[in-house]
Amino acid sequence: MNFPFPPWVGAVIVGAVILGFAVRIVQQYEGGVVLRFGRLMGVRTPGLNLIIPVVDRIYRIDMRTVTLTVEPQEVITRDNVTIKVDAVVYFAVIDCAKALLQVVDFGKATSQIALTTLRSVLGQSDLDELLAHREKINHTLQQIIDQHTEPWGVKVSVVEVKDVLLPEGMQRSMAAQAEAEREKRAKVIRADGEYMAAETLGKAARIIRSEPPALQLRYLQTLVEIAGEGNSTIIPIPLDTLFGMKEMLAGAGRSSENAVLTAGRA
Repeated sequence: MNFPFPPWVGAVIVGAVILGFAVRIVQQYEGGVVLRFGRLMGVRTPGLNLIIPVVDRIYRIDMRTVTLTVEPQEVITRDNVTIKVDAVVYFAVIDCAKALLQVVDFGKATSQIALTTLRSVLGQSDLDELLAHREKINHTLQQIIDQHTEPWGVKVSVVEVKDVLLPEGMQRSMAAQAEAEREKRAKVIRADGEYMAAETLGKAARIIRSEPPALQLRYLQTLVEIAGEGNSTIIPIPLDTLFGMKEMLAGAGRSSENAVLTAGRA
């Protein structure tokens, strides 16, 4: 019986099939974990890799950074305020073998650890601390979650609390408190301004009192300002004349008082 193809053609086909099962390509962003009869044989680098068909099995693990969004969770803070908090976690696999062998689903496991840690840490914090020191809380969350995921070959790089939703009553109370704080600061600023203005005017008055030429210059400047405001005609009177008239009026007043007193004695 004659075959339609030469024997070497069949050998080539069988060899190509075996080679197809033996060749595995690992992408640049992946790590290839090889198991032989279920036993770890090592991690293959990106590129073309050869395995023993049927005997070996290769698992490709994505090593790129994964963004995990933690859905909003109701948390009771240490000062008994119920809030809703959501967060985002960034993590990546740094040890492919551990990620495959130490945990069934490292993504789901990381998500659950992030969820429980978020509730635990925020439950031990006050509301004011959460709002004012978010960076500190983010750092604490990152450290705790990373400690739990390290045995799985997973590195948690960043944890960020995205949003904090407060009850409506708490929002109104905080808004009223903020408004009162702004009013207090405004009153303090106005009081400081009035104090500085009064202090400056007092210094100016002492200088003018001690320096008569300064009073004369200020008097002339005031006349110029008044003249520039309208069409009125202003006749300047020297200050010496004004002071003389003041003394005359004061003397006339004292004479009248003396006359009244003399008439009363009579």
